[in-house]
Amino acid sequence: MYSSTSPTSTRKQASFATSPSSQPRKSITFTQTKTSTGKGYPGATQSRIGMSRTTVSVPGMKPAEKLSILGTKTVQVFDARGVDVTPRPLYHPDPHTGTIKPSKLLTSQEGSLGSEFISSYSLYQNTVNPSMLGQFTREKNVNYEVLCRNRLGNDLYVERMMQTFNGAPKNKEVQCEKIVMEEKGIMATAWDLYDSFNDPRVLLSAKPSTVGSKGSLLAKDQDQNLDDSETSSLMDIETVILAKVHEDEEDHSEAILKSEKLQQDLFFMERVLMENVFQPKLASYRQLPVLKEREPEEPEEVLEEEVHEETEDEIKREDAEEMEMELELEITTEQSTIPANLERLWSFTCDLTKGLNVSSLAWNKANPDLLAVGYGNFGFKEQKRGMACCWSIKNPMWPERIYHSSHGVTSVDFSIGAPNLLAVGYHNGTIAIYNVRSSNNTPVLDSSESPLKHMGPVWQVQWIEQDRGNTGDDKREILVSISADGRIAKWIIRKGLDCHDLMRLKRTTAASNKKGGEKEKKGEALISRQAPGMCFAFHPKDTNIYLAGTEEGLIHKCSCSYNEQYLETYRGHKGPVYKVVWNPFCPDVFLSCSADWGVMIWHQETVKPFLSFYPTTFVVYDVAWSPKSSYIFAAANESRVEIWNLQISTLDPLIVNVANPGIKFTTILFAKQTDCLLVGDSDGQVAVYELRNMPTATDSGRGDVINTLLGPKTN
Repeated sequence: MYSSTSPTSTRKQASFATSPSSQPRKSITFTQTKTSTGKGYPGATQSRIGMSRTTVSVPGMKPAEKLSILGTKTVQVFDARGVDVTPRPLYHPDPHTGTIKPSKLLTSQEGSLGSEFISSYSLYQNTVNPSMLGQFTREKNVNYEVLCRNRLGNDLYVERMMQTFNGAPKNKEVQCEKIVMEEKGIMATAWDLYDSFNDPRVLLSAKPSTVGSKGSLLAKDQDQNLDDSETSSLMDIETVILAKVHEDEEDHSEAILKSEKLQQDLFFMERVLMENVFQPKLASYRQLPVLKEREPEEPEEVLEEEVHEETEDEIKREDAEEMEMELELEITTEQSTIPANLERLWSFTCDLTKGLNVSSLAWNKANPDLLAVGYGNFGFKEQKRGMACCWSIKNPMWPERIYHSSHGVTSVDFSIGAPNLLAVGYHNGTIAIYNVRSSNNTPVLDSSESPLKHMGPVWQVQWIEQDRGNTGDDKREILVSISADGRIAKWIIRKGLDCHDLMRLKRTTAASNKKGGEKEKKGEALISRQAPGMCFAFHPKDTNIYLAGTEEGLIHKCSCSYNEQYLETYRGHKGPVYKVVWNPFCPDVFLSCSADWGVMIWHQETVKPFLSFYPTTFVVYDVAWSPKSSYIFAAANESRVEIWNLQISTLDPLIVNVANPGIKFTTILFAKQTDCLLVGDSDGQVAVYELRNMPTATDSGRGDVINTLLGPKTN
């Protein structure tokens, strides 16, 4: 409610002159007075700008002729004497009556519609000066403060109390499902709490504009009382934001799980756990003492040890000397009483290798703890998926590298000059080279596109260092392979795999043993002139000479300088020759095994075997010389693994380890630095055995015993 005054409160007079012939001169005085709702009329209706009247008074006029002009401003009429003769209103309102309520049409929001272009406040500005309203507002504030001060202790104000009614409470029952209580526990570390408190901050700081703009829009353009559609839209926005936050959290966790740093940390952690689990067996493999867990000591025993420390040290020294003497006696007695045997330590196996046939084993030349294993069947009708794995001694439960293939793997070998390169031969004739440093499972090079690739199974691949010059200082490394197509090829890595034939194996006719007067029998017609190759072995000192075993049962001595002629042919086996191995201590002696159930020892200057062993009636798949003795070798046939010691006996093996029912032994390999033997079988397991109570070598690796055993060489 506003109060205002007229722009001016002074009396204005105006004189009008008439003609002298008409009436006497009269004067009209206009007086502008201020009329407002005063204190004497508390019930009077107040106007926003006050109420004023303008009265016109003409001297000499009769009262009936006086003109009273009522308008927006009331005019007071005065006579010539200055007496106020303004007509009075006939109705005088009672000041004690109540205030007339304003019309709802003018006060309600529906009735008082303002213009869209000119606000009502602008109209007030045009009629009333806002600066004039301040004094009335301040005056009302002062009056209100005086009223508050006079209220205390005044009898005109009385405090009253009234009684209100509270709604009667009602009890309602609702049927619901039974609440099942469960106890769950979870561990939250300090890092979990740290991440939980930091993630929402990051998300909110990353998207302040979107949420802020949406909230400001709703605050400005929407009313507080939102309808259902607006409420549902806001709920949808919150749901989308929460879903986005959840997706960001999942992406963040997935990025952590796939990070290389986490993979590397898990890799080392897994190795540490495996070493703790397999510590006794790994210690036996490396010929180290086994660590035993110490039992917790009681406090009293600790105090006694501190008090009697000096006396116990002397007793321990005496006991140690006595124990050393006893151990020496026990070792000598045990060696004389307990026979040599094989103790199984562990097996390299996992779910991926279960049911696959182990076809080849190879140690890494630079890292003696890294083993390459090939998995694939030998028979043509038994072919299925193949695989090559790299196992580490530090983790016997899972391979370090896995290379899958649709064809069976027949042979594997690590490079000498580049130990990270692994050559793999397949049953379909393909040769692939993998880089074990990379986690990529695709081969670096392969012979699938080579025009000279093998057309049959690649039974053996091996990296060989050959001399380039006469001095022998300059060497180059080549990859040699032998296949069932009758070819021995060498592969050189340049821009790709370049292939050259070292030898094309040809079938040979059997030597005729006709007696005098008998006619020579005609031989059978040959289906193919090529003799399938099964194995080869390069001479340990002269890498220009090598042996090649064929499916005919013959062993050919070949040279890299001739690719069509043999230097020598050794006849003795009646079946395919599966393995040929040179003795590491006697360069002229080599060992062979065949499908005719036999194992033979040869001298390169004699075409007939010196020793032949036929202990069983099973196929012998693999043989290997011991790296610590020249007269110890191992042989693996379908039923058992045999350890032979030529110094003790040439008739019976020293150790025999029988296979489980339904399992066949296929490959064997000696460990380089320990007294252990690795045996692969047809179930995908590579068992690690420790050689216990083996007799000590007497030739110190010089080959004296084997040379004495073979005796003079005769042709």
